[in-house]
Amino acid sequence: MRTALLAWDYPPAPSGLSTAAREIAESLAQAGAEVTVFTLDRVREVRTGGVTVVGLALPPGGALARLRLWGSAGHLAAPLAFRRAVLDAHARAPFAVIEATNWYAPAALLTSRPGLPLVTRSSTPAALTREGATTLRNRLDGWTAEALERRQVRGSAGLIANTAAHGAVIARAYGLDGRQPEAVIGLSLPPEIAAGASGATYPEAAEPVRLLFVGRAEARKGFDVLMAALALLAEDHARGAVPAFRLDCVGVAPGDLPASIPDAARRHLRACGRIDGPALAQAYAEAHAVVAPSRYESFGLVYQEALTYGRPVVACAEDASARAFVGEPGAGPLAEAATGAALADALRPLLRDPALRRAYQDKALAAAGRFSRDSLGRETLALYRRAIAASRHSA
Repeated sequence: MRTALLAWDYPPAPSGLSTAAREIAESLAQAGAEVTVFTLDRVREVRTGGVTVVGLALPPGGALARLRLWGSAGHLAAPLAFRRAVLDAHARAPFAVIEATNWYAPAALLTSRPGLPLVTRSSTPAALTREGATTLRNRLDGWTAEALERRQVRGSAGLIANTAAHGAVIARAYGLDGRQPEAVIGLSLPPEIAAGASGATYPEAAEPVRLLFVGRAEARKGFDVLMAALALLAEDHARGAVPAFRLDCVGVAPGDLPASIPDAARRHLRACGRIDGPALAQAYAEAHAVVAPSRYESFGLVYQEALTYGRPVVACAEDASARAFVGEPGAGPLAEAATGAALADALRPLLRDPALRRAYQDKALAAAGRFSRDSLGRETLALYRRAIAASRHSA
């Protein structure tokens, strides 16, 4: 099967969407598909991991690059670039199916094309990744992104969700009627994550307790909750109520930190910015626990990475993925609500008790390895076949 995958970026770009795109592409290649990835983060074509990666970066000063600067209309620039590249390649050697993420709708202009069915694998909708729009321009911008996403998803021949709860969110967000073939398919982790984790022993030093956050400084990731909990725990430490600790924030630059953080809390905090794969592996290996208080995750790659390293995960019960992947196997405590006080309550016992951390470590290791490239590739190809059949039936 010859397939096309549309991606905003691709490794070595350090993002969750990039990691997911490579896992999807290489799992399909391992399952026997011929995979071409179209991505906007580079200009050249390369062959890597059994996959052809075609760069579509918009030339500076070009028509589409200029269009991208125009408010809500700029959201059409990327779909136009993807459509042109995919259709040109399809004319030379036809694709059986296209896959794209829902996020900002890269395939919005490739729906309902005869003989070229589209499958959308949904991540978090754009509406859930943005902070509140405070200007008319931002509101129009958000409305356009949501409209394009709705167009793409509704026009898809098949749909993939990361979890059943995520699929329900997607159905509500886009007003789906259940007519399209659907599948719930969990994402695998890169092999280097498992390789790095296999040699990572749990930190022997009891203090300082090293906490790790991996993500962006945004409300969906619970970063505001984390900063509020940090301030409370810094006060606890000053009173001698909790031992010395440090919080490393990967993906958060110093300029992303709110000015309101008390000086006492800043002394426990390090903003590491974006780092490469080996540095991330080292950060997981050195952590006593991973703090991931997201309000919502479509899947939660950070949960899976932390479990692979056998690190206790402190998450938030508001997130269905956290309840499924962390709470059910007992791989870490869940904050009862997305508040600083609730997160601090969940963290205090871990900070104080090395034996409790070790107990959670055992459960985290037992919960790891639930998803693989074998299952990802096999189940994705099965959904592709259903989508292709449904597309032919409706033609």
